Amino acid sequence: MRPLYLKSLRGDTEIYAARTTKYSDSLMISVCDSDLVDRTLRQGEVVISLSREYFQEEVIEKEQAADLLNKCSIANLVGEKIVAMAISMGLAKEASVKWICGIPFLMIFKFYHR
Repeated sequence: MRPLYLKSLRGDTEIYAARTTKYSDSLMISVCDSDLVDRTLRQGEVVISLSREYFQEEVIEKEQAADLLNKCSIANLVGEKIVAMAISMGLAKEASVKWICGIPFLMIFKFYHR
């Protein structure tokens, strides 16, 4: 299997389903590859529902996704394209990726000191 960060280099149009939540001074994003919307991933006790109602508050393109990844404090990411983007941006290491039903899942928490 090729490393995820290499998959982000292919020329496909990249469309994502995204939800943003603001609280205090933080921005939380939940983003998944658009082809995963309305799927439920089940593996043992782990169940992730990628419902349109939750994940698809809006449909965004690659540039918007990169902007959200830069701005957010917390990110919940599901899918090869969005996880590969986060890795290629240096926001996470491939070792941090969890796989559920063959689909990559990544959570990122950014800590800031004031």
